[in-house]
Amino acid sequence: MEFREKAYAKLNISLDVGARRADGYHEMNMVMQTVKLCDELSVSTTEDGQISARSNLRFIPNDERNLAVKAARVFLDAAEISGQGLLLTLHKRIPVGAGMAGGSSDAAAVLRLLNRMYEDRFTRSELEKLAEQVGSDVAFCVSGGTALARGRGEILEDLPPLPDCRIVVCKPEFSISTPELFKKLDSAPVRHHPDTAGILKALGDGDLRAICRRMYNVFEDVGDRRMRTVAQIKSRMLDYGALGSIMTGTGSAVFGVFTEEAAADKAAEELRGEYRFACVTEPMPGLFL
Repeated sequence: MEFREKAYAKLNISLDVGARRADGYHEMNMVMQTVKLCDELSVSTTEDGQISARSNLRFIPNDERNLAVKAARVFLDAAEISGQGLLLTLHKRIPVGAGMAGGSSDAAAVLRLLNRMYEDRFTRSELEKLAEQVGSDVAFCVSGGTALARGRGEILEDLPPLPDCRIVVCKPEFSISTPELFKKLDSAPVRHHPDTAGILKALGDGDLRAICRRMYNVFEDVGDRRMRTVAQIKSRMLDYGALGSIMTGTGSAVFGVFTEEAAADKAAEELRGEYRFACVTEPMPGLFL
């Protein structure tokens, strides 16, 4: 029997980085949002007792280097289910190396799907705890929606939803190494921080323009020549009518927020011709709300 689930992409409305912790991680303070752009996941049981993955992208690993496989192992161990073989089939649509939590969202989808297969063995909060063992963004991706994420990203607070809008996502050809950006951030002080409190108030007020004026990602300030391309894409988004535009995560994808569908479609069409990947998507509510 085969079971199916969607794995939704993540965007950072804001991203702030604090001090380095004793465990080597940094204190994070982020407003996160899931969108309708998604990977498709299916799980089928097998008789060989192995957990493996396959994908439409050849370079995606099929063992526990793949967070989806790791998530399946964590779930089965926690549920005390032994000897169960699983084949995970991923159809990737979320760009890889984009800062959109593609691997984390796949892992979270595995946790939701296996939980459904095994009669809701765990609550949402219990699934989020399991997700912490898999990766930093996985806990958020379990439910998604609009949330404040702190700590490593595992301390979550549901927020009022992002007002209705269209979101254009554009990814340039290159990806950016997350460890590399953190290292650069450690070598120079953060000059500016996002107005997280202002974003939270604007979300409570349902004020999309105020949210967009405050969107900010501290990684855009690191001394990296690739940020020139990020800045160029942001500028193009604003030229096409976006209320605001920032890079998500550690990049390299950039998104812009639009109120008009026609303007968003035009922006995506133009950017796709120059940067290959561009799409229009929408915010979505949390899966457990």
